[in-house]
Amino acid sequence: MNARRYLQLDVFAARPGAGNPLGVVLDAEGLDDAAMQAIAAWLNLSETVFFLPPEAGADYRIRIFTPKMELPFAGHPSVGAAWAAVEYGLATPDDQGGLLQQCAAGLLPVRVHGGGRFRLLHVRSPRAQHRDLAAPPLPPGLAALAHPDAAPALWNNGPDWWLLEAGDEAALRRYRPELAAIAALPGNGKLAVFAAAARPDVGYQYVVRAFAPGVGIDEDPVTGSANALVAAHLLAQGRLGPGQQYRASQGRERGRNGEVHVQLDAEGHVWIGGEVQPVIDGRLDW
Repeated sequence: MNARRYLQLDVFAARPGAGNPLGVVLDAEGLDDAAMQAIAAWLNLSETVFFLPPEAGADYRIRIFTPKMELPFAGHPSVGAAWAAVEYGLATPDDQGGLLQQCAAGLLPVRVHGGGRFRLLHVRSPRAQHRDLAAPPLPPGLAALAHPDAAPALWNNGPDWWLLEAGDEAALRRYRPELAAIAALPGNGKLAVFAAAARPDVGYQYVVRAFAPGVGIDEDPVTGSANALVAAHLLAQGRLGPGQQYRASQGRERGRNGEVHVQLDAEGHVWIGGEVQPVIDGRLDW
């Protein structure tokens, strides 16, 4: 049994308790796949990241585990890991605030602005791919919620997410998820539902809810990968263009108030960002 530095961070949060908790093992060298999976299952957070020695070209390296599986990419673990790498001296941004994160999805650029609790981080999502797969019939609640001109679409940027646009923000916030039907969806039973904000002056432009019962998470508080795919979906529809940005609200239905900064660069890459709050700093004996 070894003592390892362990953190618990709140990601996409302007204050502690508003975002999505993330477990961080800063010194995971010597842990095999089974041990990392067991730790993630025991912690029972939506994701836990494990720092390992980086390979050539990367500033730091992480592996990302849910309680049930490893993920090639996920947004809130990547944003939280970038914060931890800088805060604890595992990586130093270049003169433009840039870093390169190594994960199972490859080398992902990171941008860092500011410092400490006011540090804002953005991670470039892997390129989104639309999967040509027809969705099964929607259960009644989702069918009633869906925008009249929208149909579910399966997208991937590491994990698979079904995307569905809702016709109304208030209806989306009231929706009680039909978890059995969502869990049965191809692609590990994950669905993100989004809607345009009802008012333009509330500080966000879209509302997102993300359900992943197929991987043991009924509703994720704040989800970077799903938000990145929503942006890719809007780009594909011509509703969002290179150089544009917006903010998404997620988590209020879980008692949180997460805020995701979404940006498209000149090449159409999606960047996901937000603030990170340190909550727990301790030791993991494993």
